[in-house]
Amino acid sequence: MATIFTKIINGEIPCHKIFEDENHLAFLDIQPLAMGHVLCIPKREVDYIFDLSPKETAELWQFTQPIAKAIQAAILCKKVGIAVIGLEVPHAHIHLVPLQNVGDINFSKAKLTPTTEELTEVAEKIRNALL
Repeated sequence: MATIFTKIINGEIPCHKIFEDENHLAFLDIQPLAMGHVLCIPKREVDYIFDLSPKETAELWQFTQPIAKAIQAAILCKKVGIAVIGLEVPHAHIHLVPLQNVGDINFSKAKLTPTTEELTEVAEKIRNALL
């Protein structure tokens, strides 16, 4: 059965897309830890990030780096933190979270509930920073 991320890749579920290439997709988390929280995923459905081939792993991190830099340029933050947890969705993914302090990347804290309009605005800011 396809994961929610595969359904997003296939266009069955909408997302606030930041960027994509042939093998990867970056989009906003709709229940972010901080505004600008982005998920970077391989398009190939693989449950565990360490089950990606070495080449796929390197390519995922190469895809992720300019996205992180765009987040930092677009969102007021000290740094962009990364997390790879892999328990909530059985599809490898990297969380990119704008940080003011270490507590901003605590996944046990309450998530934000931004409006569609807020997500659209943030996604546009990040996409514009990629240019």
